[in-house]
Amino acid sequence: MRQACRLARHAAGDSATLGLVPTMGAIHQGHLSLVEAARRDCDVVAASIFVNPLQFGPKEDFARYPRAFDDDCEKLATGVDLLFAPSVQEMYPPGATTFVEVNGLSERLDGASRPGHFRGVATVVNKLFNIVAPDHAYFGQKDAAQVAVLQAMVCDLNLPVRIVVCPIVREPDGLAISSRNVYLSPERRTIALALSRSLRVVQAEINHGEANSATLRAAVVDALESEPGLKIDYVEVVSPDTLEPVASIAPRALVAVAAWVGETRLIDNLIVTPGS
Repeated sequence: MRQACRLARHAAGDSATLGLVPTMGAIHQGHLSLVEAARRDCDVVAASIFVNPLQFGPKEDFARYPRAFDDDCEKLATGVDLLFAPSVQEMYPPGATTFVEVNGLSERLDGASRPGHFRGVATVVNKLFNIVAPDHAYFGQKDAAQVAVLQAMVCDLNLPVRIVVCPIVREPDGLAISSRNVYLSPERRTIALALSRSLRVVQAEINHGEANSATLRAAVVDALESEPGLKIDYVEVVSPDTLEPVASIAPRALVAVAAWVGETRLIDNLIVTPGS
């Protein structure tokens, strides 16, 4: 993969830029929006498909995580120049004992609910950056906590890559697109709409002048609890950069939610500013 990236850069010209879209496969329109952004920005676009065991807990869905490699390749074919799809053994050779951990950030939001998750994310993304050596790497805003962790990692380790954050892609009814949506029955998919609905409620409150984080958080909780088939994991109003709780949404804040719909854990979020 290193050699392929070097050759692709050389073929594209001396000043060619390379963009990377890391994925776990099960490619959907959210992933393709990242590819499109990379295609606009970069001369060469690489994507990776790797279901990373290190970011799954012992009782999570690693074994049943959707895998559709041939279909993924077909979807990526028109936008990607290089596809890296290593095996677990290639990424984690026997005896490997080195990990990357962003202390503090990794224990917040999803990190609090999924201990060790962000150590797995930071480790695999750091390895992908070392292998591919991209100029830009593309991630979705839906994974806002992941974005904060990776931005801190890039800064702390002086990695020569720019993290590009792309907007959440939603279904027409508002549901944030996710590979895990395939787990949802039609009935549970309807229940899942409570996540995006709760964020519309908080946006309406902000439009009417509300800026107090506790008030906005309570509005989200009320909206989610009105859906009996849903179990809240967390609702937080935090700094998008530190993931620490904030008293007010000024100058900007991340309203982040996670909830269980049956056995499926879903996340969603909204970046907000006063009066926005």
